[in-house]
Amino acid sequence: MRKPLNYIKVVLTVFLVTMLSQNVKAQLIDKIVAQVGDEIIMLSDIEQRKLQMIQEGIEVSNANDSQILEKVLYQKLLINQAQLDSLVVSDDMVNGEMEQRIRYFQDQIGGKEELEKFYGKSVAQIKAEFFTTIKKRILSEMMEDKITEAMTITPKNVKTFFKALPKDSIPYINSQISVAHIVIYPEITEDDKLKAKMELEGYREQIVSGEKSFNSLAILKSNDPGSRIKEGDLGWQKRGTMVPPFEAALFELEPDEISPVFESQFGYHIIKMIERKGDNYHVRHILITAKSNDKAFENAAVKLDGIYQDLKADKIKFDVAAKQFSSDEKSKNNGGKIVNPYTNDYFWDVQNINEIDPQMYRIVDRLKDQEVSSPSLYDNMYEQKSGVRIVKLLGKTKPHLANLTDDYQLISKACEEEKKQVVIKKWIEAKITGAYIRIDKDYHNSNFMYNWEKVSNN
Repeated sequence: MRKPLNYIKVVLTVFLVTMLSQNVKAQLIDKIVAQVGDEIIMLSDIEQRKLQMIQEGIEVSNANDSQILEKVLYQKLLINQAQLDSLVVSDDMVNGEMEQRIRYFQDQIGGKEELEKFYGKSVAQIKAEFFTTIKKRILSEMMEDKITEAMTITPKNVKTFFKALPKDSIPYINSQISVAHIVIYPEITEDDKLKAKMELEGYREQIVSGEKSFNSLAILKSNDPGSRIKEGDLGWQKRGTMVPPFEAALFELEPDEISPVFESQFGYHIIKMIERKGDNYHVRHILITAKSNDKAFENAAVKLDGIYQDLKADKIKFDVAAKQFSSDEKSKNNGGKIVNPYTNDYFWDVQNINEIDPQMYRIVDRLKDQEVSSPSLYDNMYEQKSGVRIVKLLGKTKPHLANLTDDYQLISKACEEEKKQVVIKKWIEAKITGAYIRIDKDYHNSNFMYNWEKVSNN
């Protein structure tokens, strides 16, 4: 497993937008607006993007058409190049993401029957309708990742970027909070571990015998939410990115070889080596975590309540208790302080904390500075663990203009995004001259950022 890093939330609005776009198609005479390679752009695609902007609260007009068309042209150029480069998005990968989205919307709307009633279609029909859309979106994202994978930034780049910012472009940082917690996970017994290990041994046997594929079992059975929807694919990584037991196992493998079952602090793994180049590697994995029993959960709650009572009586300090008792390896040695994975510091704004840990904001919203919450249930959705915890509000920052001392990670992220756009810009300029591009004369526009029309046949 990867050392603790952030996971970026999955955008789910495409379902609603695409369904709404069906009404748009019914109300206008659709036509081809542009073409990139074999990829066609319809007038309805432009209207669909407008609907998406409306759903996101953005005011739109016909003046947005050229901007929207250029974004669609870029996406189609990515897809066209991905196909030329033989990038592959398997049906299992698409179906894995499809299942996740369907489950999400069922939860939001009240179940399968309500979902089908809302859309006027069966779940099978909904899946069929969205299959190609999702597959092409994944393909374009894979291609963009490939374009920017070699990009790096240095502290010097960050400082230069910040110094070049106009004063009126320096962002204003809202008030942020810093929090710490003590987490107690139920004890995992040797029997619990053996059960998880034997489960994964069974999956490995199915893969080796050819009964099941590694990819399909990763989607169906893996407890790693980040890689499960990608068929267990972790992409290209560099030595030192993953925890030591993981890398110790993978560097013993040849291409297409499956590792024996091994254990890390995250649970039990098997790895399939795809390719390795020196210290860089590309693997898939399946993770099975051991599950605790009800008695162990009850014991954890009793233990945490004792810690809470000692804190209230000032018998122990929070940071000492965190180091001594907390089960959260990421924070216990920092006095329980929780790192914000977006910025790699200890401060959070409301949006970030809701995305990573929705329970946290509801707890600290009721706390005063330096106050500790009473014990509550905790679902760690990224490590697939449940336990109990107490939370301490360490403080709040004052609103201020960003600076390199207090906000380096934020500025570094902005610098990285700017450099990414430079890399993408060069790639587009190089690729459009060699691609077949046709734009309807009614959509030629001098406001395009790139010279799409110069290579267009129309």
